[in-house]
Amino acid sequence: MLWPMLFLALAFAGTAVLGVLAVRVGLEVRRFARAVGDGSERIARAADDLEHAAASCGRGLRR
Repeated sequence: MLWPMLFLALAFAGTAVLGVLAVRVGLEVRRFARAVGDGSERIARAADDLEHAAASCGRGLRR
């Protein structure tokens, strides 16, 4: 009777550890997605700035 209860306790502990790790992975994925979104917004702003600078430079060369 001791061995089945020990195995059951180990199985429960293993499942609990996997659950905790899954929560941690989920939180890190959320943080990573937020960082990727921020980076994407920065790249879009930089592309807009570059486009405006190129347009003003092109207007200056035509005169």
